[in-house]
Amino acid sequence: MSRIKNVLEYLETSAHNHPDKTVFADETQSITYSELVSRAKGLATVFAKLTPPRTPVAVLGEKNIHTLCAFFACVYAGCFYVPLNPRHPAERREKILRTLGSPLVWVQESMQGLLPEWARERTISGAAAEGEADEKLLGEIRARQIDTDPLYVMFTSGSTGTPKGIAVSHRSVIDFIEEFVPLFGIGEEDVIANQAPFDFDVSVKDIYSTLKAGATMQVLPKKLFSFPAMLIDYLIERGATTLIWAVSALCILSTLNAFEYKVPDRIDKVLFSGEAMPVPQLNVWKKYFPQAMFVNLYGPTEITCNCTYHILEKGPYEKEVLPIGRPFPNERVFLLDEAGKQVTAAGATGEICVTGTALSLGYYNAPEETAAAFVQNPLNPAFLEPVYKTGDLAYYDEEGNLCFVGRKDFQIKHQGHRIELAEIENAMFGLAQIRRAVCLYDNAADKIVAFYCGDEDPARVRVYLRGRLPSYMVPHRCVAVEAFELTENGKIDRKKLKEKYF
Repeated sequence: MSRIKNVLEYLETSAHNHPDKTVFADETQSITYSELVSRAKGLATVFAKLTPPRTPVAVLGEKNIHTLCAFFACVYAGCFYVPLNPRHPAERREKILRTLGSPLVWVQESMQGLLPEWARERTISGAAAEGEADEKLLGEIRARQIDTDPLYVMFTSGSTGTPKGIAVSHRSVIDFIEEFVPLFGIGEEDVIANQAPFDFDVSVKDIYSTLKAGATMQVLPKKLFSFPAMLIDYLIERGATTLIWAVSALCILSTLNAFEYKVPDRIDKVLFSGEAMPVPQLNVWKKYFPQAMFVNLYGPTEITCNCTYHILEKGPYEKEVLPIGRPFPNERVFLLDEAGKQVTAAGATGEICVTGTALSLGYYNAPEETAAAFVQNPLNPAFLEPVYKTGDLAYYDEEGNLCFVGRKDFQIKHQGHRIELAEIENAMFGLAQIRRAVCLYDNAADKIVAFYCGDEDPARVRVYLRGRLPSYMVPHRCVAVEAFELTENGKIDRKKLKEKYF
């Protein structure tokens, strides 16, 4: 078999083997593998006549099968998709669209009003745009594609106040999925319960594991996570076997004692990532699913989903620290100290660095930020070897497993999302009365706290930020202060703020 160069080969192979099998289902609809190929090609023909290959197509839709069809239409057109979240503030969507330039936009019916006026000129609305596939045109596009072409761009928080778009190629996703699926035994009989939003890279594992394995993916409605009993019923009704979820989502069920109601006993794989899993919550899950495989995953979006994993042994977990484990095959993960020297001794802390095929293409339309984060491997002066410096700190335990320590800078992980606190601070300056601002993360309470100098009511600050930031970035508490204490070099003394208020 020839080497896979395009993720569409996963889809087409499974469509050949299981044409009438459901590939994706949401709350109200489902689509088979063969239907997905047909619909995606029809819409791709429309895209291909409006925008050239290797250009972005922004996709604004709910978490449903129509949005998934639009993703694969982008790929058939030789383009790359950029998910836009309809629940994020309009200001954030507009910043993303401006970073992309003037992209073609696929928008679900009724969501046209969520786009800025200037972006509506290059808009295709929903399923109405689908038509007959031009196989000749699509074949010509496919013949010119190579595996380093971008597949998607996902935007995370940016330190300048502008979201950063991480571009990921077909090759990187293929390199990851080729190891991920067999390593954890995902097969055609599995039903993957998709929890993550499509603009969060945890969903990449759901989507492409499904296609690679010939499995089925059930899209879980977001509203169910507010009603644990209903979520449990849904998992049972849809026959879920595999959860690849953010830690915060798993903890919703365990902290609210949802399994005292019912246990979805078909679940046999639970993989989690995004933040540290509290051991007590892990053990609740392990109690109710004693035969399931539990896997701790680690890795930022810049290295394509995950770069390390740790499969837990059966039974309760009794140690205080849960390792992030060892590198995936074909990924090199190592620690560097402040001087750029490799850290190998057990217990010594260093910054996690990653190199290999899984590295992303960098930040879209942001060459300076790309150059700062993706650097030449300081351990290798002999040939080009890009390394992504994660900004995360870790150490090796006595068994050689990596153990996560925390962030090197002021970026945090909260509710499974990576957040630059500076982006929140910059948003606060939109209020004219705020003179200075600083955001801190209270690790013990898992809360973001914003401090500011200015004549603004704390409640009004939070209301203002709700209109400009995703909900997971809005501070839990806003505190007005008369003045900030400064360090010797004139910076706000964050340490003293923590000592006083945390």
